[in-house]
Amino acid sequence: MCGIAGLFHPATPKPVDPARLRAMIAAQAHRGPDGQGVWTAPGVGFAHARLSIIDVAGSPQPMVDGEVAVCFNGEIYNYRELRAELAGKGAVFRTDGDTEVLLHGWRHWGPAMLDRLAGMFAFAVHDAKAGALFLARDRLGVKPLHWAELPDGAVAFASEMKGVLAHPLVRRRPDIRAVEDYLALGYVPDDASMVAGIRKLPAGHFLLIERGRGVPAPRRWWDVDFSNRETGSAARLGEELLARMREGVTSRMVADVPLGAFLSGGVDSSGVVALMAEASPRAVRTCTIGFEEAGHDERGYARTIAQHFATDHVERVVRADDFTLIDTLVAHFDEPFADASALATYRLCQLAREHVTVALSGDGADEAMAGYRRHVFHAGEERVRGLFPANLRSRVFGTLGRVYPKADWAPRPLRAKTTLLALGMDGAEAYARSVGVTDPDLRARLFTAEAKAALGGHRAEDRYVAAMRDAPARDAIDRAQYADLKIWLPGDILTKTDRISMAVGLEAREPLLDHRLVEYAARLPAAMRVRGGQGKWLMKKALEPYLPRDILYRPKMGFVTPISAWFRGALAEEAARLEHSGLLRETGWFQLAELGRIAADHRAGRAEHGRTLWQMLMLERSLTRLFL
Repeated sequence: MCGIAGLFHPATPKPVDPARLRAMIAAQAHRGPDGQGVWTAPGVGFAHARLSIIDVAGSPQPMVDGEVAVCFNGEIYNYRELRAELAGKGAVFRTDGDTEVLLHGWRHWGPAMLDRLAGMFAFAVHDAKAGALFLARDRLGVKPLHWAELPDGAVAFASEMKGVLAHPLVRRRPDIRAVEDYLALGYVPDDASMVAGIRKLPAGHFLLIERGRGVPAPRRWWDVDFSNRETGSAARLGEELLARMREGVTSRMVADVPLGAFLSGGVDSSGVVALMAEASPRAVRTCTIGFEEAGHDERGYARTIAQHFATDHVERVVRADDFTLIDTLVAHFDEPFADASALATYRLCQLAREHVTVALSGDGADEAMAGYRRHVFHAGEERVRGLFPANLRSRVFGTLGRVYPKADWAPRPLRAKTTLLALGMDGAEAYARSVGVTDPDLRARLFTAEAKAALGGHRAEDRYVAAMRDAPARDAIDRAQYADLKIWLPGDILTKTDRISMAVGLEAREPLLDHRLVEYAARLPAAMRVRGGQGKWLMKKALEPYLPRDILYRPKMGFVTPISAWFRGALAEEAARLEHSGLLRETGWFQLAELGRIAADHRAGRAEHGRTLWQMLMLERSLTRLFL
C-alpha cells in the first residue's frame, strides 16, 4: 500500500518541477514509510511513497520501462496469473511484484487491462508514445484518487486531498454543496468535494487524458448488476457463495510481511478468520478492541472465535472517553468525516500494526449481501407500501407520523414516528433519509437564508434517490444495496478504513469485497439475502458448519461510540462553544443561535442531537485545517 502523486500538462509538455512533486508526496508520507521516489519527463511527473508488502526489496516506484511509466497504490491479487499470461506474449519481467504487471499489461491491453485485474488499486500510467495520462480506480473504491485542473493548465493528482493541496497553485475555496452533503450523510461523498475544484475519481472509473485533446469526463469501466438472478437450491447457492468467499480470502493472504485479521466476533470478521484458519498452516494472528461499557463490548464473542480456531489473539480496551483523537482524525481525513466509529477503528489499526503489516477485515459484506438492519426494515416497509395507493398512503401514514410524538428515549417498538413518516414517503426517498444523519428539517433550521440560496436547490438525498431509480435492479432490496455500494461504501466505510489504516502504516484488505463475490451476491434472489427478519441470510447458512450459532445469529453491534453521552458530559462545553465559533460565523452558513438551542436541548435530554453536534464539531475543525 502506498501514496501516489503526479502532474501532467495536457496542452503542451511544459517542464515539471520535481520539488512540487516532492511536496505533494511528502504530505502523504504516512502512506509509504518505506521509501519515496520521484520521476519526471517532458510534461509529466510522478511521485510515490511506498509501504512494502510484496517483493519488499524490489519493485521501486515510479516504475519506468521505455516509453511507459507507472505509479501504483494497491495490490493486484491475481498478478501471478497475469504475469504468466504476459510472459507468454513476450513480456520480460525484471521484478517479482505486481506493479510491473500493470506496465506490461498497459502495453498489451491498454485500458482493457482493467477488466483483468482482481484487486484494490488507484494508479497512473504515462504513455510517452501516445502522449497520454491514464488514471484508474478499482471497482468498489477501496483505494482513493483525487485530481484537479490547475490554473496553469496542468492536471494534478494524489491519493489523498492533502497531496493535491500541497501544490501551490491550488485555490482553496469551500463548496457549500459539500457542506449540505456532509450534514445529511456524515461524510462528503465521492461526487462532491469540500474544496471546490478538487475531484475524486469515482470507483470503477478511469480518466484518459490525451495531449492536445483537453480533459474529458471520467469513464465508467465497471458496474454491479442486480438485474439477473441465479437459480438453484439454497444448498447449491450457498456452496457457490462460500467458494467465492474462500477465493476472496485466500487471494488476499499473499504477502511478504506479517499478516493477520481484525476480529470483532461478528459474522463477517469471524467468517474471514474461519476461512483464513482453514487455509493457513500456522495460527492466524487476530486483533480485537473492546469497550469499558459492557453493552458495547464484543471481546467475549471475539474470544470465542479465537479459541475456536486457535488463533494468536491480542486485544485492547478503549476508554469510553477516548475523544482525544479528534484532531488526529481531522488531519488524516482532510474533509470532515463524522462516522464516530473512526475513533475505535484507529485504536484497532494501532493495535494491529504492533503485530502485523497487513490485516484482513470483514468490510463490505453488509453492503454486498444486505446485512444492515435498514435493509430488513426497507424490505418490510416496501411490502406495506405495496398494499396502499400512493396518495392514500401519503395521507394516512404521513399524517400519523406528523402527530406521533418523537420518543428517542423510548424502547424501539414505541419509536414509531420515523417508520410512520417513512411509510408515507416514496421508498427511495425514505431509504435515502434512513442512511442519513441530520435530517432535512433540522438542516433547514441550521442553514441561513444565504446558505439556502447558495445551495440553489441542491439536496443531498437526491443522489440516493437517483441511484435507486436508475439501478440495474429488480426489486427494492436490489436498489437499496446498489445505492449503498455506489455511495455509502466508498464514501464512508472504505474512506474510513483507508485513511486510518494508512495513518498507522497498516495495509487493510477487504476479502468480502472481491468483485467476483460481489457480482455473484448481486445475482442471488432477494429472499436469499433477506429472510425471516435476517439480513445476509444465505451467507449465515453457508457459514453454519464453521461458526457457532450464537455468533451467526446474535444481534449486530458494530463499533458504538458514546458521542451522545460525551455531549452531555465531557464535551458539553465544546457543544455550547459552537454557538460562539468565529469560524462558523464567518462562513455565513449557519444560524448559530439555532445551533445553541440544539446543543442545549441535547444537553438537557429534551432531544437527541449527539450525531449532529459531532458533525458540527468535526466540520469546524476540518474547515480550520482546510481554509485557515
